[in-house]
Amino acid sequence: MMRRAGTWTGLLGVLAAIALVVGACNEKTTKVKDLLADPGKYDGQTVRIAGDVQNSIGALGYGAYEVNDGTGTLPVVTEGGGAPSRGAKVGVEGTFRAAYTLGVESRAVIVEKRRVTR
Repeated sequence: MMRRAGTWTGLLGVLAAIALVVGACNEKTTKVKDLLADPGKYDGQTVRIAGDVQNSIGALGYGAYEVNDGTGTLPVVTEGGGAPSRGAKVGVEGTFRAAYTLGVESRAVIVEKRRVTR
């Protein structure tokens, strides 16, 4: 009986380790509509968004593209690595910069630090 208890303890330890790794890989994203609804709250903060690339332009390693997550569209600028092609599915981590808010319209941009293309 002691041997079975040790096996269960080992199995539970392995399952806990797997759950920890999976949780660390599942990074939380922020909805674009939330970023634009309260740009001052996120200004200068590292944020993550995910969605489809709508427009894209790049030259000499720099680029800019728009990401639509279904709740809104936000421009992303790159300082290296160019821009993904239109229609690509991306996850982006970067610094949120609130440019201005005029009435109900907010303009902002994310300065890309890291990108994952799916």
